[in-house]
Amino acid sequence: MQHSGGMGPTGNCVCLGCGATKSHSPGVPCREDRCPKCGKAMVREGSEHHMAYLAKHPATKVDR
Repeated sequence: MQHSGGMGPTGNCVCLGCGATKSHSPGVPCREDRCPKCGKAMVREGSEHHMAYLAKHPATKVDR
């Protein structure tokens, strides 16, 4: 069974490691993309994972 509840073709991917952002590539989940700066996996900006990270790290500004 394939999940089809994506966030749409537009938006950004954000790295929780270094805060870098890049444009989301349609059809490629951000978690499958690697950060161009540090090589870590990325998450979709505004996603449940991104919001949970921000809630746990309120002093961290990820949108550098």
